[in-house]
Order: sequence, then structure tokens, then C-alpha cells
Amino acid sequence: MLSSPAVRPMPWLIIAAGSLIAMLTFGPRSAMGFFQLPMLQETGWDRTTFGLAMALQNLCWGLGQPFFGAIADKYGTWRVLLMAGLLYAAGLVLMSFGTVTMTLHVGGGVLVGLGVGAGSFGTLLSAFARNVTPEQRSLAFGICTAAGSAGMFLFAPLSQGLISAYGWSDSLVWLGVMMLTVPLLAIPLRGNSASGLTAEVGNRQTVAEALREALGHRSYLLLTAGFFVCGYQVAFITAHFPAYIGDIGIDARYAVIALALIGFFNVIGSLAAGFIGQRYSKPYFLAFIYLARSVAVAAFLLLPQTPASVVVFAIVMGLLWLSTVPPTNALVAIMFGTRHLGLLGGVVFLSHQVGSFLGVWMGGYLYDRFGTYDPVWWLGVVLGVVAAVVHWPIEERGVLRPAAA
Repeated sequence: MLSSPAVRPMPWLIIAAGSLIAMLTFGPRSAMGFFQLPMLQETGWDRTTFGLAMALQNLCWGLGQPFFGAIADKYGTWRVLLMAGLLYAAGLVLMSFGTVTMTLHVGGGVLVGLGVGAGSFGTLLSAFARNVTPEQRSLAFGICTAAGSAGMFLFAPLSQGLISAYGWSDSLVWLGVMMLTVPLLAIPLRGNSASGLTAEVGNRQTVAEALREALGHRSYLLLTAGFFVCGYQVAFITAHFPAYIGDIGIDARYAVIALALIGFFNVIGSLAAGFIGQRYSKPYFLAFIYLARSVAVAAFLLLPQTPASVVVFAIVMGLLWLSTVPPTNALVAIMFGTRHLGLLGGVVFLSHQVGSFLGVWMGGYLYDRFGTYDPVWWLGVVLGVVAAVVHWPIEERGVLRPAAA
């Protein structure tokens, strides 16, 4: 009688280390909205100036991620996470100077963006994918994404508390010091694409060949296009929701409550997405998420806006916030394997960050032009419906490659 194969346990040290890093790298950048009003009050800058810095941050995050992913695939995850901690810390400290717009744009925009790009989901999830079985992959991705969500939950009140106690400038320095712990936490994540449980050592495909294969794959292109919408929606809310709360006459403390609730329920949504992605169609699940976001935003705008509606909106959006990440990255791994997952996942995320750039920048620009955020909100509703349509025909299967000679 044949015995059933043993179930391999999760590599919990790797999962825990990567999750703590996700919490640290995602936390401060998700709390940037709290720095907007005090910084602008002291410097006299307008919202377009701050919005451009946050848009640059999201764009540099996206532009950097495919390169950092490729470096991690070849030279190892720890080296990339070392760069992440140093770039992130330097960017926050430079942003704290606040004397000229250049320090804001280079520090809070370029350097923080590159730091997040090196230390966020693209680098971490590719390391996880190498060290878990394919059956564990969606759940592991969900745990890491939930940890990033927990960072948002923790850093919303933490950042507001630091600003109240020390002012916005010194608070950025304190956050920068925290980022220097990332390289230490990254030690268990050593290794590249040739190491780990599911390393594809037999796959000699070059970077150029991997890109050519992916960019000729219909489902990958649809996935990449759809993830643009995710970036547009969440980045706009992250950067501008605290200011929007004040604009509609609701007490500022509800902005802290709302972002903390988004972070908390994001943990639940991300973990749930990991479980659901292991059992049901990932493309259909993604289509549902985007459609549900559009419904939530439309209802929030059309119904009376009160503290209670802000809380309900934050809970619903939290459940849907980063729930796109586990199934999206799992689909890339299913399509192409783990050999170039850092690179190919990074390209998908670049699309996300182009959307983030537009969402954040347009939020500031259109507000200064029209005195309202409504056009940006409603464009997000329309884009969510488009994303749902785009994900429906995606095929959840691997590419067929000719057998090696």
C-alpha cells in the first residue's frame, strides 16, 4: 500500500522575516497623507507640489521593481533588501529637511519610491515562491500581503502620534531610523532563483527571453493592464483621503480611524484572498474585487457623507485593498514559473505604479484646478468596471515551452 506524500511545513522563519519587512516598508509610505497638511502649512506649498512628490514615489517604486526583482533573482534577495533599507531611510531623512521642493521630490519621491520598490512585495513574494510548495504559494502570498496591511494599520496612528509629539519633520527622521532594521530582518531571506525548494535550476531562459515570452502572452498582458487600475484607486485614497475628509467637513480624527480601519481589514482581506486563491478561479476573483471597489466608491459618493459612512467605506475598502496582490502574483508564477518571478512580477507592478502616479498626481492637480476631488473619484469607478471586464478572459495555466533537447 502506497503511503501518501508528507505535507511539507511552511518555512515559518522565512515567512515571519519577510512579513515583518513588508510591514516596515509598506507602513510609512501608506501614512504619507498625514504629512501633507502640516508640511504644506509650514512651507506654503500647494497640494499639487505634495501630490507630485507622492506620484514620483509611486512611479519610482514601479520603475525600480522590475530591476530590483531581476537583481534579486540573480544575485540574491538580501542584497536588494539591504539597498531597500538604506534608500528608504535616506529618502525619509531628506524629505524631513523641507526647505525646498527638491528635497521633497528627491527624498520623499525618488529615494523613498526606490526603497519601497526594492523592499516590498515584488522582492519578498518571489523569495517566498522559491521556498514554499506551489500548493502553499497563494496562502504564503496572502500572509505577506496581510503583513503589509498590518503596517498600514500600525503606522497610521503611529505617524499621527509622532507628528503630534515631535512635528512632521522629526517624525520623518524617526521613521527613517526604523527602516535601518530591514537588512537585519532580511538575513533569513538570503538566496536567489537558483536556491530554495522550488528553484528552477533547469530553466536557462535569459532575461530577454523571459520578457519576450511574457510580453507575447495575452493573459499576462491583460493582467498587467488590469493591475494599473488597482494602483490608481488605492494610491489616490492613500495620498488624498485625509485631506478629503477635512474638505467634506468631517473631523480630522476620522481620517486616522479610516486609514487604520483600511489597514486592519486589509489584513483580513489579504489572508482571505490567499485562501480563496488556492481554491477558486483567480481571474474571476480579481474581476469581483475590482467591480466591488467601484460599487463601494460610488455608494460612498452618492450617499450622505457622515462619520459613520466614512467608517463603513474604510471597512469595505480595507477588505478589497490589497486582496488583488496574492492572486495577481500567483497567476504570474503559474504562467511562467519562479525563475524570473521577481522580474515579471515587477513588470506587472510597474503598471500598478503608473496607475498610482496618475491617481496621486491627478488628485492634487485636479483639486487645485476645480476645488474638488470628485473627477478623480468617478474616473476610478469607471476604471474599476473596465478592470473587471479585462480580468474575465485571463487563463489560469502555464505557458507551453518546447522540451529541452
